[in-house]
Amino acid sequence: MRQPEVPSLNLTQAFKDLVQIGINLTSEQNLATLLERILTEARRFTRAEAGTLFLREGDQLRFSVVQNDKLARELGLEEMRRRLQAEPLNVRELSLAGHVALTGDILNLHDSYMIPSDRPYAHDSRVDARLSYRTQSILVVPLQDPTGNITGVLELINALDRGRVVPFDSQYESLVRSLASQAAVALRNARLEDLSFKDALTDVYNRRYFTIRIEEEFKRHCRFGEPLSLALVDLDHFKEVNDRFGHRAGDEALRAVAQLLVKHSRSFSIVTRYGGDEFAIILVNTAKGGGVTYADRIRTVIEQHPFALAPVTMSLGVASIPEDATNVDDLIGAADQALYEAKRAGRNRVAVP
Repeated sequence: MRQPEVPSLNLTQAFKDLVQIGINLTSEQNLATLLERILTEARRFTRAEAGTLFLREGDQLRFSVVQNDKLARELGLEEMRRRLQAEPLNVRELSLAGHVALTGDILNLHDSYMIPSDRPYAHDSRVDARLSYRTQSILVVPLQDPTGNITGVLELINALDRGRVVPFDSQYESLVRSLASQAAVALRNARLEDLSFKDALTDVYNRRYFTIRIEEEFKRHCRFGEPLSLALVDLDHFKEVNDRFGHRAGDEALRAVAQLLVKHSRSFSIVTRYGGDEFAIILVNTAKGGGVTYADRIRTVIEQHPFALAPVTMSLGVASIPEDATNVDDLIGAADQALYEAKRAGRNRVAVP
């Protein structure tokens, strides 16, 4: 059978693109943004319709970023992500990504459904069947740093040429491996930076990161006019939890609260531990009404959650730009004053300036 024609590759331009992509990746320090950018740039570079970026954690590959233009159009972005983000893969199971994670090989397959049975890898077609999608051409590359450590796997799916699915040009293999190596270094640096911005107890961002991001979001507001809200949170009578059950139990409760805040906040909201039993959530592109709705919802989530030893409630103060402040210091001050009013009025409630 005649193989589909592969569009010609301009190596000079591809090399220039690769250099620029490497610069862009190494300048990005936010881990979540970096992961999205790695996959986006790799897909743009190779004209891939879809892709998945896995991060390796021990013997497991975790789905970190999934993108699929066709399914996003059909299902919507959020539903597409929900359906494609599956349970982690064990690297020793018979899969394309697992094989690449273990061996460091590159797989460039013209048709994933035509893999001979004697190969040490196989394509799992169950996701395709569930979504009425066909993974045809696929390029799978390890994210391997200069020390040889494989930190993840990049899967690029269905190269397109004028709307037709075609094989990935074999010349892409070395170029994408180089891109993946740059991505692995950038990812390692971002992880180290991410650790310096994380609170060791709760694993949410710390006050240092809050200070940086609130300034960045204020600048975004000044440039684009996007609203910005801030919710300051104080756990009610939390000292009594520590006194009654001990600090270890208090730490467990703080971790549980932090996980609930992250779980019930939008992906671009920034949850931080502000200090002690206080949290601060930067509500990006959120007007005052939306900030109050969020705060009341999260207050209810905490109140109704079955904590192990004792119920936990929280008081929240919400302030917004431009309604309550014109700069960062005034925004924090307004939210802090609102939090004080919530506690003075009886706690377990939301207040605004």
